[in-house]
Amino acid sequence: MKSKFSKVLSILLSVVLVISSFYLLYQVIRLNVLPSKFLFPLTIGVVVLDAIFILLLIYFSKNVVSKIICVVLTLLVCAVSCFGGYYISKTKNALSNITNVAKHAKNTVSVIVKESSSIKDKSQLNGVSVGSLRLNEQGSKKVLKELSGEGIVLNQTEYDSMTALLEAFYNGEVDSIIINESSRSQILDMEAYSNFDSNTRVVYQTSYKVKNNDSATSVSDITSKPFNVLISGSDTRGGFDENGRSDVIMIATVNPKTHTILLTSVPRDFYVTTACDAGDGCMQGALDKITHTGIHGTNTTKRTVEQLLGIEINYTFKVGFDTVTELVDILGGVDVYVEPGYATTNSLYSVHEGINHLNAEQALAFARDRYSYTEGDRQRTKNQQQVLMGIVKEATKPSVITNYAAIMDTIANTFSTTMSNEEITDLIKYQLNNNPTWKMEQYMVDGTGDTLMCAELGDAASVMVPDQSTVKMAKDKINAVLAGKSSEDVK
Repeated sequence: MKSKFSKVLSILLSVVLVISSFYLLYQVIRLNVLPSKFLFPLTIGVVVLDAIFILLLIYFSKNVVSKIICVVLTLLVCAVSCFGGYYISKTKNALSNITNVAKHAKNTVSVIVKESSSIKDKSQLNGVSVGSLRLNEQGSKKVLKELSGEGIVLNQTEYDSMTALLEAFYNGEVDSIIINESSRSQILDMEAYSNFDSNTRVVYQTSYKVKNNDSATSVSDITSKPFNVLISGSDTRGGFDENGRSDVIMIATVNPKTHTILLTSVPRDFYVTTACDAGDGCMQGALDKITHTGIHGTNTTKRTVEQLLGIEINYTFKVGFDTVTELVDILGGVDVYVEPGYATTNSLYSVHEGINHLNAEQALAFARDRYSYTEGDRQRTKNQQQVLMGIVKEATKPSVITNYAAIMDTIANTFSTTMSNEEITDLIKYQLNNNPTWKMEQYMVDGTGDTLMCAELGDAASVMVPDQSTVKMAKDKINAVLAGKSSEDVK
């Protein structure tokens, strides 16, 4: 009886072992990142290992001790295969999500009243005066149409600028205002309205979708041809699929042959001529801070950067900065290096000279801070680079395996790219096959501070007027890397 039970158990374990092993191999093949020189030995190794354990289980483990050892080891191998296959599956799903660029982007629109207002919800809006921006006509129409369908009619007054709208609101000319939530950060950046969040509240909110025109200009072979990637860090607070200001703007110029990556940063306050495709909804040819281009989608930021630097951007990579905090939290924080003379303390965070370990909230505040530094936006750009590089460093540590599934889920909701799944897996294969050591180079365009009219605000605001010599230098450095040279050779 014992012998029969032992044999049945051995056969069952053998079947489970084969199923779990093939599950692992299936997920590895499905992910498609292992070069043939690794995939073939892995497959042979798994088959041979399974054969050895099956033989031991069924034929060679005769006594109780040897049988127990074989059973425990078999269960361990099954568990490793299942967990490995599961983690690889999560990686595949994350890659699919970040490369599945949505065809539409969401815009959230709110009706806002003062915190002291007697209006508590939408039912009390009938007959109330409301201010709106002419620039946000689509959003305003959506709100008014939805409310009128419920028998609620507002008395609308349109304003040409955000400043005029806010002044009318706070002076009592209108009882409520309609704003696109992507404009909330703009409002908070105005010193006079820095407490906007605390002294107002939303009584009605809706959303509408606009077409996402962002698409790739793919290179023929991503493992041998150089290419440019726009990295855009969005400050949206309403979800990753929502348009918002481009708080981080970097161009990564990658040359796989020379193993060189040049990161060219553009400060968010850079004063540029806006460019976009038809349908993006931007004010074509208008002068504004480059951060405001993100309100009309990543494609508008891309076209504006292409026009500014006279380059072609092949791919975009969007990062949701609010969701980045979730990733930092899961990683257990990030390390940033603070140069001598740049230690600072404020109500949001505190850093000392040297290495600092920041939690999610501190990292976000550090990446957004410009008021603590005399260099303002220049230093903020450097801080953002530090946070992004800190995330990469933490995410590549072996210890991430303990939170791997959660990290993959967060990545899927934090990043999106127009690079295809196949192109990403080709790059991973290239790295595994050749194991190149990449040379990282950096450059940042510069300018002088001024206060000038910004199209999106309809009012003057603090900007950085480009130093055209640095713009030309950036273009020359990018072209040098594309041509197989080092950007450091350009003086």
